[in-house]
Amino acid sequence: MADFPQVGDAFPDVALVAPDGGTVKPSDFAGRKLVVFFYPKDDTPGCTTENKDFSELAEQFAAAGAALLGVSKDPPKKHAKFIEKHGLTAPLASDAEEGGLSDALGVWKEKSMYGRTYMGMERTTYLVDEKGMIAQVWNKVKVKGHAEQVLAAVKG
Repeated sequence: MADFPQVGDAFPDVALVAPDGGTVKPSDFAGRKLVVFFYPKDDTPGCTTENKDFSELAEQFAAAGAALLGVSKDPPKKHAKFIEKHGLTAPLASDAEEGGLSDALGVWKEKSMYGRTYMGMERTTYLVDEKGMIAQVWNKVKVKGHAEQVLAAVKG
């Protein structure tokens, strides 16, 4: 098994694609905390709830000195529609490239459902400190109450 970055390690500075087609990198947020939440797919029930929860708390995250960034493999145009449809305020980015950020962190994994195996995003959240180091990791996230839990950690 590969060694993926853990708490205390530098968060990989891999470029992602913003919904407008521009690029966004974790280093763009240097000097403030960054919450990066990886989720499987736009417009599915759990992912919609998670994005809405983070969006509802976006101002509180900002007040606590933290930026938000939601990441999935969905293409930028799909992110733009998802944002518009649900009025999301937490920024999203696409990590569609092989060898991208989700691969570097080990959150793009083999999953199985109904006896079928496939590659998919494991719902995982990272809290990155002002210096770009991983401060906390939430693996196999359960959506209900998660955004509040992360906000408490940011404030803590």
